[in-house]
Parts: sequence; C-alpha cells; structure tokens
Amino acid sequence: MAPATPPPSASPPATEPPQHTGTALELLVHGVGGATPQEMLDDPRTVRVTGDATAAVYRRTEDAHGEKHPERYRDEPVAEAYCWSGLTSGNGSRALWLLLLPFMVVNLAHWMRPTATGRTRAVRLYGVLVRLVALSLTVLLTAAACEVALDLLAWQCAGADACAERRSWLGFLSERQGGWWSQPGRRLALAAVVPAALVGLLWYLSNRTWSAYESQRPLDGEDFAEDESFGAAADHGPDADDHPRPAVPVRPALGRPGFWYGRRLVARLRAAHTAAGFLTVAAAVAGAAARHDRGAEGPVPRFIGAAVEGGIVLCALVVVWVVCRRGRSERTRDTRLDGALISYLPGSALVLLGLAVLYASWSRPDWQSSGALPGEAAFRFLALGQGVLVIALAVVALGLYRRIPEPRTVLYGLGGPAVAMLACALGGVMTGGVAQRVADWLDGPGTPGMGRSSDIAGPPVLLSWQASVIPVLLLLLLVPVLVLVVRTVRTARRLGPVIEAEYAPEPSDEGRTRRIARIRAAAALTDSAPWIVGVVSTASLLLGAVAIAGSWYSEQVPGRAADGSGPLLESFADAAQATGSWLIGFGFLLFVAGGRRAYKDASARRTIGILWDVGTFWPRAAHPFAPPCYAERAVPDLASRMSAWTSTTPRGRLVISGHSQGSVLAASAVWQLPDATRPRVALLTYGSPLERLYGRWFPAYFGPGPLLGLHRSVHCWRNLWRATDPIGGPVRIGADPDPGVDRGPLRDPLAYGRTTKLPLPEPILGHSDYQADPAFADARADLLAELGPHVPRQAEARTQKGTSGRSSG
Repeated sequence: MAPATPPPSASPPATEPPQHTGTALELLVHGVGGATPQEMLDDPRTVRVTGDATAAVYRRTEDAHGEKHPERYRDEPVAEAYCWSGLTSGNGSRALWLLLLPFMVVNLAHWMRPTATGRTRAVRLYGVLVRLVALSLTVLLTAAACEVALDLLAWQCAGADACAERRSWLGFLSERQGGWWSQPGRRLALAAVVPAALVGLLWYLSNRTWSAYESQRPLDGEDFAEDESFGAAADHGPDADDHPRPAVPVRPALGRPGFWYGRRLVARLRAAHTAAGFLTVAAAVAGAAARHDRGAEGPVPRFIGAAVEGGIVLCALVVVWVVCRRGRSERTRDTRLDGALISYLPGSALVLLGLAVLYASWSRPDWQSSGALPGEAAFRFLALGQGVLVIALAVVALGLYRRIPEPRTVLYGLGGPAVAMLACALGGVMTGGVAQRVADWLDGPGTPGMGRSSDIAGPPVLLSWQASVIPVLLLLLLVPVLVLVVRTVRTARRLGPVIEAEYAPEPSDEGRTRRIARIRAAAALTDSAPWIVGVVSTASLLLGAVAIAGSWYSEQVPGRAADGSGPLLESFADAAQATGSWLIGFGFLLFVAGGRRAYKDASARRTIGILWDVGTFWPRAAHPFAPPCYAERAVPDLASRMSAWTSTTPRGRLVISGHSQGSVLAASAVWQLPDATRPRVALLTYGSPLERLYGRWFPAYFGPGPLLGLHRSVHCWRNLWRATDPIGGPVRIGADPDPGVDRGPLRDPLAYGRTTKLPLPEPILGHSDYQADPAFADARADLLAELGPHVPRQAEARTQKGTSGRSSG
C-alpha cells in the first residue's frame, strides 16, 4: 500500500531556526599609568562586578545583567573593564618602593636570558649568577647603612671632639663625655640598630606585599605533562600544516601552572637575603672588635671574637648555598614551604648579630676610635665581585644566544648582563650618594678625604672614586645622544614627502607635515634604546674597574691621588671629584624629594607607578626585596574571569582587549586559560609592546616561538599599531601564510587638514585613544564574526514569537 501523500495545501515542514550564538563580552584591560572604570567604559555610572578595592572588574550600570538580555547587544558587545592600577600606585607606602629600584632592575635581568633549547645547565647557571648579583646588592645596601651609622656617625664623628660638639644629639656617645656609651664597641653596638632595622623593614615589606599580591593562587587544574603540546588544535589557515614553521615551545613558560605562583622561591630567597643583611651588620660590629682584640692585650679572650666571626662565615656559606641551590619551579604549582630553612636561617643570623653586639659591648677601656673603620676592602671586593659576576653572566648569555640566534634579540643576547650591570651601578650610586651626603653634612665646611679642615676621615675612598666617574660617564653619553638627535632630525626630513603622499590629494601644510614627521621619527627612538643601555652598561663596567684600580693603588681620593701629576690632571681630578659628589648628592636629594611627593600626592604616585607597571610585571625570581609582581594577582584575575564567564554563558563569545601593558597582561592570561576555554576567546591588542619591547628584551618568553604559539592557541587575534606610537608596534608573527594579525600602521592623525566630517584639526594620538580610530571597531567586529556568525535579525524575530513582546531597546 502506497504511503499517503500530503494534500496540496499542506505547508512544507518547518526548518529549525538558527540558534543565537549568545552574548558577546569585551573585557578591557588598561595600560600603564592606570585608568578609572569611568574612563575605560566612557560612562560615569559603573558597578563593580567582581574584585576588591585594589583590582576589580567593572561594568556600566545599565549592562550589569547584560547576559540576560542578548537582544540588546546585537551590534556591540557588553563591555567590562579590569582596573589593576591599584596594584602599582595605591596608598602612600608605595613611595618606599623607590628604595627598591636596584632590586627591581636586577630582577628584570633574570627574565632577559636568550631563548634556549636543550641547555638546561646553562639556563640554571644563568639563574644562579643573577641571584648572586642580587644577593650582592642586598649586602651592598646593608654595608652602606653600616658605613653611615657605624663608621661615619658612631666611629668617626662621635670619636672626634670637633664633630661631636657640633652635633649635640651625639654628645652621649662622645669620648669626651666619658659615659657608658663612650667606648667605641658600645657605640658600634648601639649604631647597629639602624642597619638591622633597615633589613627588618625590607623583610617586612617583602612579606607584606607577598600576602597582598603573590599569595593569590592561579586557576586550579592539573599540572602539565612534560610533552604536552600547546595550541596544537588551533592552527590557523587551511593549509597550515603544509608549510614549515619556526619551532614552538612544547609549553610556553607563561602558560605553565606555576609561573604566576612563586611562593616557595620568594620565601626561600627572603630568608636568605634577610640572613645576609643581618650577617653583614654582625660582621661590621664583630670585625671591628675582633681586630682590636687581636692587636692588643685586653680583658676579652681572643677566641670569643674568632668564634663569633667563624659562626658568621659558616652562616654566610649556608646563605650562598641556599641562593645557588634552587630556582623557580614552574611546571607544577609548588605550594610547599621550606619551613625549617625559613624559620631558622634568619633567626640564626639574628642570634649571631646579638652575639656580635654583646661581644662588642664588652668593656675595653683602652680602645680609642681614630680614622675610619677598616671597611675599604669590603667595598672593593664587593664591587670587584659584582663585575666578575656580570662578566660571567655575559659569557653564559652569549653562549645561549649563539645556540639560537634570533635577530630581533637586543644586544645579541647580552641584554640581561647589561641590565644587571646597570642594577649594580644604580646600587653603587644610591649607596655612595647617601654616604657622601652624610659625610659632607657631618664635616661642615671641610671636604672628607681631602685632609684640609676636615674633622672626619670620610667614607671609603672607593665611594669617592665611583662618584668621580659619574661626570666622565655623562660626557661619554653625549656622543650617542648627539648621534641619535642628528639621526632623528634627518629621519624627520626624509619622512616629509612620504607623509604628504599618504594624505594626497589634500593640499600640503609644511608645519603640519613637519610635526607629524617629527613625532614619527621620535617614536622610532625606542628601537635605539638597547644600544644606549649597552653603552651605559659597558662604560659603567670599565669606569668601575678604573675606580677600583685607582682606589686600590692610591689609597686616596682622586683629588689627593692626582697631586704632583701636573696642573691639567690635578684640575681635572678635582673637578671630577667635586662635580661627581655634587651630582650624586643632587640625585639623592631628587630621589628623596620624589619619594616624599609620591607619599603625599596621588597623581605623582601614579606617575611613579608607571615605572612599576613595566618593571614589576615579572615575578620576583632573583631578588625577594624587589617591588611585588602585580601580574601574579592580575593574570589569575583575568584568566579566572574569562573562564567563569565562558562557563556560565554557554554560547557566549569573548574578546579580551588590551592596550599597552594591558595587552601583555591579556596575552599572559590567555596562555593560562584551560584548553576548553581558549577556542571561545579572541585577542585584540593595540599600542602593544609585546614584540617591540618584550619580544626583544625577553626573547625566552615573548620571542618569535612563544608569540607564534599564542597565535595558534587563541581562536583569533588582531593587533593595531601606529607609526607615531613610541611603545606599541607590530607583533610580527612568523608564519606562512601570513596570519594577518597585524593591522597597521594606522593613519595618525585621521585627517591631514580640515574636512566636512572633521572640521577641526585632528590631534596626533600616538600611544593613546586607539578606540577613537574606526579601525578599532572594525577589528573588534571582525573578531566577533570569526568567533561565531551573527544570526539574521528576521530569524531572531521568528524565534521571539510567543514571548512577552517587551522591547528592551
């Protein structure tokens, strides 16, 4: 029996209407300098979605429940703003971070190693050397505090009648008073409170900032296997597998589960550096007393001093062993702590300091203080050791670079050693500046070290030599600076016809063309920064060696060492010493004034916070007293927000949109996403330093391989850049065929002259206001289209029949 046919009037079976892809979300991440949620969302009415007063996600008040009304957001996504500026420019205590500047710089050197494959021992050696340089900076800072408190104040000024008379608050320490504290050992024991308190303050800041920043656990998940691929299922292009590709790391370092959770290492290094600081103070106190006991018969048995010094040496060896033994653990989230080590190492050093203080306080009626404490050799060996470590670091880095010579890497892989040298030079300038200023203040009209009308001997000779090379360094810098100025002027002249051709057929305006060309040429100076850093670090190394040799050979300050060498050389030495002392003192005063202003003024604090925005992105892997890593809070925040939103919005699409430093945070958060989340996320970066700064300076983490891996792991990516932007640039994804990630250079200004649409002169935006460019909206729309097709409005209208019919706009 044949099946019944439907009547002619019957309608065809209804097809299932296409399903809506769900609400789209744009997660905005601001760049350096910070921004308010009102500025980011362009609306004075905002509401906090999640987070706290330090860092949080905000929405417009009217978008608070946007996921429940997807029909409102057909043309534009729901906008969210992640504000993280409170992590770097919060309350007034951030001004204290200026004291930690050398520690931050040396921590950057750890992350600047060249790309390495199969060189595990060399990579470990690189990390050990950087950590030893960092340890030397802690010892240098503590030694400088000892120089000021123990040598200049307690030993020299309190031991000189003329100096003590001018400083009435030192009267109870004066030998003329004959009080209990007048003995040199007891004066040193009392003055040891100052450097010990400084070490305690550094420990407190490190522990407190860890609790506020780095204690945030990343997303929960299983640890990655050693051979796990990354983004293998997200290759772009129809024939991506038919073309050779650069080597991509198995698992990019920034995507490992333990990368943004360095609790164990920071705690371990904090214990070692705290112990090193206490041991430095103990060595200064006990060493002076032991030298006196060895040189004269007295009431104190010599073996006590030998025992205390032996304990200090033994504990110092343990500190060095702790620093060298263990680096970062990134493949697993290491939540353990070395409890015994953290508890007993700083405590043992503090006990030794207490024993040194008791030993120095023993009555020695025949002990007289004259001249300066014999700490000259300590500063010389410390400076010499830093130079040797930097040279060894350069040898290791150059060997790693030759293994994988990426052409965009700065200074042929020597960026890390160059920055480590700058950290040492900066530490020397800061510590020498404090000692020089205090010595000049105590000595009144005299010049310490010159022997003419001087009440005190002054700081170690090496510090005077280091101050004297500063004018020479500035003179040497004039040459590359002049070269850059001339080259920038010539480049601006060459760009004139090119700019007029870009805006043709608009009539030319010489002033307008010259201004655009000048800004473009100045923006290109960023690419010359590596060579300036190289020149400064090389000159600092060579001039530092000259300072060590000069102080060692002459045993006198430069002004005295040049006596009898001829009028020209004598005048040059006197001028260099005087100018260097003035410059180092002026720089120190500016430093203190900047910190004081930042403590009271929130706007100044935000300006200084820009320095921390760039310098504290990286975890504390080399120095535990460096300013805290805000990314250990920000990256898990962003990754958690993206994962939470995609899990609660089944058909939602997400674009994470990062400007400047925010693009680096956005990329890092995408690397941390689970595999199930990443295909539903698009990445939009603009004004991004991902390749121009981070890729060149940190090739092991943002080099060609990791950026290619990021492109393959995320669903889609667009990067906008301008030729007038001194920070942002193309990301240069090295793939065949070209993935089309870079969109630029964008036209800036949007209009050359006045037009009917833009009747007023358009500003040259440079690094700011990318969202004002129509290309931004186009790029965002393209990303949303690639994440999922838009549903036709007619089909949407059919699916809404039978509902309440309420329009929500």
